[in-house]
Amino acid sequence: MKKYLMSLIIGLLAFSSLTGCISEADKHFDQGVANYQAGNLEQAISDFTKAIELNPKFVSAYNNRGLAYYNSGDQEQAIADYNKAIELNPDYAMAYYNRGLAFHNSDDLEQAIADYNKAIELDPDFAIAYFNRGAAYDDSVELEKAITDYNKAIELNPDDAEVYNNRGLSYYNLGNHEQAIADFNKAIELNPDWAFAYNNRGIAYYNSGDLEQAISDFTKAIELEPDYAEAYNNRGTAYQNSGDLEQAIEDYELYLDLFPNASNRETVKSLIEELKTELKD
Repeated sequence: MKKYLMSLIIGLLAFSSLTGCISEADKHFDQGVANYQAGNLEQAISDFTKAIELNPKFVSAYNNRGLAYYNSGDQEQAIADYNKAIELNPDYAMAYYNRGLAFHNSDDLEQAIADYNKAIELDPDFAIAYFNRGAAYDDSVELEKAITDYNKAIELNPDDAEVYNNRGLSYYNLGNHEQAIADFNKAIELNPDWAFAYNNRGIAYYNSGDLEQAISDFTKAIELEPDYAEAYNNRGTAYQNSGDLEQAIEDYELYLDLFPNASNRETVKSLIEELKTELKD
């Protein structure tokens, strides 16, 4: 089942463009934002670095270079840049939030939660900080705390499908399948083309004993994402348990084709052979 995190980038400081007095550092910063948004992370890092060279106290450039490093997979350098941004501006909620995200993805959940806490202390209406702290609590298996944070994130931003998805996962892991399904329903209502939410709802239906609805949801997930390997595996399991062994075999084989390096590959291959034998008998 899929859980989400969110990150931030800020654009060119408003006063620079409003006054018409854009410095060379601002120009490089603006280019960095454009390259970041275009997915040109290496060039974005270069642009933000140039902005920092020209203005060593350019707090937002450190923050955004940190994000570019973060999305390049370099969590250590990202954290170093967020540290510098915080050193220059200790009340910079966004830098605490983004550093928390880097710690989170480095599996340092304690430090991640501490940084999300600080971001929320500085900005009590910081909806996605509640969202990601909830995700950190999820990963720490503190599910009630996670739900409390997702509730607050929904209060602040009631139209965010991803928050409902994550809260649904928390309820699911608490064994409350009914509430999980309700949250996945809401996520799908807000984002009808979101294959992950259909897959997650399908799992909840499956574990509630509703195989027909589970198969319907896995099928919809596949319709939306034809290469969604996990959905084929899940639908195969549902078909197997509903007695449709031929369809189960077909889905398991498609799963292995789409995900050749699956950790459960040998188990699934053995299962396929068992089902083929059972069909012959």
